[in-house]
Amino acid sequence: MNTIIRLVTCLSLVFSIGCGETKKEEKKEGFQYEQAQENKDTSEEKSQNEVLITGDDLMKYSTKEIRVKAGEPVTLTLKHIGKLDIKVMGHNWVLLKEGTDLVGFASKASAAMDNDYIPEGTEDVIVHTKMLGGGESDTVTFDPPAPGTYQFLCTFPGHFAQMQGTFIVE
Repeated sequence: MNTIIRLVTCLSLVFSIGCGETKKEEKKEGFQYEQAQENKDTSEEKSQNEVLITGDDLMKYSTKEIRVKAGEPVTLTLKHIGKLDIKVMGHNWVLLKEGTDLVGFASKASAAMDNDYIPEGTEDVIVHTKMLGGGESDTVTFDPPAPGTYQFLCTFPGHFAQMQGTFIVE
């Protein structure tokens, strides 16, 4: 009799756990990183020269390659989808002239804190956005350089190692 009671109790427990309510997860207080969903749908109404690039708190751009048409103005928007402050995790987008040494430029830029990490008097930059903190965005419109392949990067100290890519004018 004792064995039957134990068996029925065990089966009841297994059944109630398997069919019972699921626990709702509660958010813990403190910092939580939520990655924004990227809209990969490219609308035919949107020009190839309208570019949206995002940067996050994990030091990543949303793309490593941008292709634009030559001869048409480019409108590029950089959106910082992270939450961290500009002093901790600032991002910008800088397009360099063809043949510029990326590592050498990034080293010079890291010392230009008072100028959004863009070296004063440099002739290596085609265009750049301002430095952004979490939740901010900036848009620049410019005529693309001659057809070819160019480099872009974030010049916040140490970010260029992961935040860089190619800008291709076709």
